Amino acid sequence: MTLRVLADSVVANSDVLAYIPSPSQGVWQIGPLPLRAYALCIIVGIIVAIWWGERRWQERGGQPGTVLDVAVFAVPFGLIGGRLYHVATDWQKYFGADGHPIDALKIYQGGLGIWGAVFLGGIGAWIGCRVYRIPLPAFGDAIAPPILLAQAIGRLGNYFNQELYGRETELPWGLEIYLRYDDNGPLDMMNGVSHGVVERVVQPTFLYEMVWNLLIVVLLVQIDKRYRIGHGRLFALYVAGYCVGRFVVELLRDDEANEIAGIRINSFTSALVFLAAIAYFVFATKGRETADMLQPGATKRPWPWQLSELRAVGAESAASADAESVTLEKDAKSEGTESGEDAASDETAESDKDAETDTAASDKTADTDGGAKPGEIAKAEKLPTEAAEDSESEKGSAAEKSASVTGEVAEKS
Repeated sequence: MTLRVLADSVVANSDVLAYIPSPSQGVWQIGPLPLRAYALCIIVGIIVAIWWGERRWQERGGQPGTVLDVAVFAVPFGLIGGRLYHVATDWQKYFGADGHPIDALKIYQGGLGIWGAVFLGGIGAWIGCRVYRIPLPAFGDAIAPPILLAQAIGRLGNYFNQELYGRETELPWGLEIYLRYDDNGPLDMMNGVSHGVVERVVQPTFLYEMVWNLLIVVLLVQIDKRYRIGHGRLFALYVAGYCVGRFVVELLRDDEANEIAGIRINSFTSALVFLAAIAYFVFATKGRETADMLQPGATKRPWPWQLSELRAVGAESAASADAESVTLEKDAKSEGTESGEDAASDETAESDKDAETDTAASDKTADTDGGAKPGEIAKAEKLPTEAAEDSESEKGSAAEKSASVTGEVAEKS
């Protein structure tokens, strides 16, 4: 069976396969307060990004708490920028004939343009880095993977809102879009509850983008570990990688959007931002900042338009990185030499220990023999022949002493 026949068979029999169901609702009332899944996903994404970004910043040598401090500036700017981009590119929904301008402020209903969020969020981060006197490019490299992970988590909010989906499809992984109604009966796709009525089956483009983002996160982490990328070049790779996935996703969508020459604005934006990110990656300073350069006030960072000063700082950073690499190599060699000396010292110590053990054993033997008399020791050490001769000599001496005593007694008598 060829792949084409297999694909046709799957499509033809897709009615017996289970599609991906949408949530029956995206809002839950807790007393007077609505709990919105979209807002919850955005908040969880921000928390995860700050937590992981903090760890990555400290691993690079930065001070604890820096990411949270800068996030106080970056997060509000990012949310405002994301909303402004969404409203600007879909202004008919809010300022058209049937639109309600006040709805432009209802961010909880969904609608955050990633390009506006990155742009204004970057300005907020730049302000924060200026306030705390740390280099923005290094900060961007630390938070690049966490930001993309936060975007993947945020895409789950689109799933609950039943938005950011593609054209109708018969693929077995198609997404069911339900009709939702409020408590009074009118149709309310955003705040209502589904009764199981399927409006249509569509491409789950939110899912495609979420999976793509997770793959890029893994790739960025591995590249960063292997090549030690710095000076904002990892952030540029994050932007370029996201642009590729977003460009493809936009081709699968058919919801209302402004177009230029028949092409969606987001597709144009993805292409232009991709080219800018690749250019930055190619021409930016190579290597990575040292830990000393991440300390507050360690380096005087020029303004973005001060190109000559930026090049000077980049050259100084590259020289510092080379010096650090040489130092690390010397330390590695020194550690190897010290390890050899330590091994030789350990062998000498073991030999001395063995000698001390032998000496102690000899002393113990001598102490054991010290309780015997010298004569007994000598006797014990003599051969059997010598012992027999000594015995006969002792007998002769005893006989002579006995005869002498007998003669003295006879003379006195």
